[in-house]
Amino acid sequence: MIQPARQSLMRAISAALLLCTTCATHAATLPAGLPEGLTEQVITTTVEHARSAFDVPGIAVAVVQDGEIVFSRGYGRRTQDSASAPVDARTMFAIGSNTKEFTATALAQLVDQGKLGWNDRIIDHMPEFRVADPSITRDFRVSDLLTHHSGMGQGAGDLMLFSHSTFTRPEILAALPFMPFTAPFRSDYAYNNLLYVVAGALVERMTGQRWEEVVQKHLIDAAGLPACQSTPPVKGQTDVAIGEGESTVLPDRSALRLPAVAPAGGIWCSADGVARWAQTYLNGGRAPNGRQIFSQASRDTLWAPHGILPLPDTAAATKTHFRAYGYGWFMEDFFGLKRVWHTGTISGMVSYVTFLPERKSAIIVLTNHYSHAAPFAIATELSAYVANGKSADWVTYFQNEQNAKEAANRKKAAETGPGSPARPFITLLDAAQKDYIGTYRDDWRGPISVSGRGKDLRMSFSHADGLTGTLSALPHDLFVVRWDDRGQDADDDSYVQFERDTSGQVTGLKMQVIGSDFSFDAQDLHPKKISSSPEALTP
Repeated sequence: MIQPARQSLMRAISAALLLCTTCATHAATLPAGLPEGLTEQVITTTVEHARSAFDVPGIAVAVVQDGEIVFSRGYGRRTQDSASAPVDARTMFAIGSNTKEFTATALAQLVDQGKLGWNDRIIDHMPEFRVADPSITRDFRVSDLLTHHSGMGQGAGDLMLFSHSTFTRPEILAALPFMPFTAPFRSDYAYNNLLYVVAGALVERMTGQRWEEVVQKHLIDAAGLPACQSTPPVKGQTDVAIGEGESTVLPDRSALRLPAVAPAGGIWCSADGVARWAQTYLNGGRAPNGRQIFSQASRDTLWAPHGILPLPDTAAATKTHFRAYGYGWFMEDFFGLKRVWHTGTISGMVSYVTFLPERKSAIIVLTNHYSHAAPFAIATELSAYVANGKSADWVTYFQNEQNAKEAANRKKAAETGPGSPARPFITLLDAAQKDYIGTYRDDWRGPISVSGRGKDLRMSFSHADGLTGTLSALPHDLFVVRWDDRGQDADDDSYVQFERDTSGQVTGLKMQVIGSDFSFDAQDLHPKKISSSPEALTP
């Protein structure tokens, strides 16, 4: 359970937020229309500035005010192809981790129905549930699935969810006991997708239906969210955005494979659809069609702080003094107002959903480019207009920040990175290469193959459609794997350090991603060599 001191802090913040939310900051009721400070021209100028600054093909933006969708529009095009069709308010985007609030809300519906409690132990509903520590297994609660304070490392297990993974949800649950804990239980914040997949599995256990069916029927359809679905798009659906580096060919419905990651990031939705979802939240769980989808008490629980987070880099500029995570939502103070928000990144797209409940406002930004800067800049700038009637130039702020990071990374790569004069690659003789060839097995990720192809060493992962790359040697049994699929995997090139025993035999390997993608959690792999023959791996 949360320690007493931490409970007191949580209660104090909850009380402050409740007071902040209910205070009369707007004495007069605004007529339906854009929030004070926002105009269509301001929105369009901000969006087009961001599109240009970050080279984003397409963006959809919606604004909710006083219970109404007062703005919903597309900008640019649906794909990277300059000849592709334009984005509109019903173009579907992959919303990534903005799916998490749907999964948390599905659990809230079960709480509303009396079928589940936030403090219930997971093993009482899923006896097969296990994590690495038996004592934590026994005390793991429903709420612990949602707050990113489990003690597992950031992005733990994401290699079973992304990077071409073909793992199923039962396989992911079976691998859960092998995930390492890097901090005490319920102490440090570390973003975790894996436990939201477990939350989705719990929804399935409690309802007897697939997560996709529950979310589609009881949330998306029940609330009447247009152009919104719990499954990936298929051939024949035309108003669909395609993310950076992704194939433009949609699968046949009969060949569609439902992704295991879906409860953490699988929903596709339009600006209109997410805007109606925002209306439902702002109205205490009641959808615009009049249906009570979940209770206001559950909404307040989902939007209450349950775990403390570090302050953002922008804290001084936005007058942010605290940040927390609820159940599927971030929250913070923003220019003296409560702000509730979440982002999502998947399939080369980034989304951003943000609320200012005291202003009865919500802003939705959907993009088809792998750049967090664009949606962050748009959401922050438009939110500042809603809060203050004015805003700093957040597009330029995030552009400068991105340019500085890219310049620092280029400098580091040129001076000390693999292949630089300080760390040149070397050429191995064929006999030396043979030491590394074989099959390696990791407890949770499964087999990994290292094989020879001509003069190259090649690395391939099982349970993946195409996670394969070429190994280039550095001194001392260290290599760099450069993945073949540069569109999707270029940011995940990794160091591969082979290990030897005292007799000089290669016994295993360790990996570390070169970049900063926490979802390529290669550092948690500890594969041991089980054969000197590379195994023919199946996807």
